[in-house]
Amino acid sequence: MISNLLSITTIILSVIMKAPQIIRIYNQKQTGGINLTSLLLDVINLSTTTCYNYINNYSLMSYMEYPIILFQQYILIGTVLFYNKYLNVKVLILSAMYIGLYSAFIFELLPSTILTILIPLGTPISLSSKCLQLYTIVKFKNADSISLTTWSISAYTNGARIYTILMDSVDKMLLTNFCLNATLSTSILLTSIYYKQTSTKRTL
Repeated sequence: MISNLLSITTIILSVIMKAPQIIRIYNQKQTGGINLTSLLLDVINLSTTTCYNYINNYSLMSYMEYPIILFQQYILIGTVLFYNKYLNVKVLILSAMYIGLYSAFIFELLPSTILTILIPLGTPISLSSKCLQLYTIVKFKNADSISLTTWSISAYTNGARIYTILMDSVDKMLLTNFCLNATLSTSILLTSIYYKQTSTKRTL
């Protein structure tokens, strides 16, 4: 029962996870503190993990938030690209290649063993993504464009999935991934709070 409740709340929160970040960037019309490479790495990780869970016929409730977050991530990246004036033909070509590759996995045009090989890379990719974001915040001492709501949800959902995986598949690779990501999401949240408070004090 607890596992189902955590899964439901995770899915519900996932529906709005990236929305606060997107809205914040839209309102500020700038992307200070946001690392684009980090966002792109997140897309790769989310896409790979979604396909892995789907191909292995895991319970939809145990990974439904992935495609939901992935859709929002597309919008977030589009927003960042727009305000940084990076939208061009090269981006469209790379997007088409990305869609073609992961569609081939979903429709099993490519062997599922490739996903089994790729899924362990999800953890270092995801960790690299969050480390880059954390590094950017610390380097520029700027968290003005960072949404605390988005990272609070990220920390909660990663933590919740630790429990649901233990109750469902007990997949060690996924479990390790969520444990490390929960730690880094919390680190980004706390670091952002610190620099936002520092920025407020300087303003005063």
